[in-house]
Amino acid sequence: MDVFQWLYSDTVKDHFTNPRNVYDPDRDKDFRPDAEGMVGNIRCGDQMMFMLKIEDDIITDVRWKTYGCASAIASTSMLSETVVGMNIRDAYHIRPADIANRLGGLPENKIHCSVLGDKALRAAIDVYLEQHGRAGEFKDESAQIICKCLNISDKDIEEAVRQGAHDWYTLQEATKIGTVCGSCKAKAEELLHEFVHIYG
Repeated sequence: MDVFQWLYSDTVKDHFTNPRNVYDPDRDKDFRPDAEGMVGNIRCGDQMMFMLKIEDDIITDVRWKTYGCASAIASTSMLSETVVGMNIRDAYHIRPADIANRLGGLPENKIHCSVLGDKALRAAIDVYLEQHGRAGEFKDESAQIICKCLNISDKDIEEAVRQGAHDWYTLQEATKIGTVCGSCKAKAEELLHEFVHIYG
């Protein structure tokens, strides 16, 4: 118990033991989401589903379900509270660091667990936009350039992993990242690890 108290803030522990907006098929049988997003891989131990009710581009209600650790559960619980009442464009740009800060921080080796919620949220918003003839509307707005030499973004790395790149060699094959000056390698490998954890 002492180790648990040392690793996690009181806010993390509260959201882990009393998670908000968790989907319960019995209690929420009348919940009809406007969009759903799912990310993760159960083989890696983490999978996340995010469901949204949206009216006039405002998120009015949220439900979620996850298989994951305390950090993943607490992060998604906090995220679900944060986005209710938010415009979908603003919600789309929420980052794991924003949620970790609201939680009072997460152990460094658990930060990757907080990326599941925001990825599932963005996946749900992408579904909603596609359903309304607005596919890809927000995608470029949230891109972060990782390789300045070749203008390769975090979105390019994510897509490469989704298409099967799972190590540095296959990522380079898919994107040519790190083949000029190489200064992007550390950040690119960090993202590669995160995305492989999410997509398996």
